[in-house]
Amino acid sequence: MKSLDRIDEQLLAELKANAKISHAELSAKINLSRNAVRVRIERLERDGFIKGYTIVTGDGDASQNLTTALMFVYRHDRMRGGDVLNSLRKFPEVVACDVMTGDFDLVVRVEAEKADRIRQIWQQIADMPGVRDTLTAFALSSIIRK
Repeated sequence: MKSLDRIDEQLLAELKANAKISHAELSAKINLSRNAVRVRIERLERDGFIKGYTIVTGDGDASQNLTTALMFVYRHDRMRGGDVLNSLRKFPEVVACDVMTGDFDLVVRVEAEKADRIRQIWQQIADMPGVRDTLTAFALSSIIRK
């Protein structure tokens, strides 16, 4: 796979910000001809930098399309379980993590577009050194959303 140059990166950033932008608008923003923009987009698609296009419907609130799970994590050693916390920070889908008192150690809130992604994250968390056990519950709805 080829690498991206500065213009490719600008082009991708503009497309991420507004996927409906016309080639004419892109050419003005990036200072290239419309034909050069079209050729670059075709190459980015062919080389796998652009893998597809998505349609988002509704009022634009992507959080309505997310699946939410709460994972209760039991660590081997509560006092030396910092590695687990540091590893959880690496998942962009982990939106909250609370250290708890009581039977379990952590409550981890995971939000993803697909339940299968949550299953993958659960498997990775369960396999982490320092994790003794997990329990996962899917949220059916969110009553209060800030």
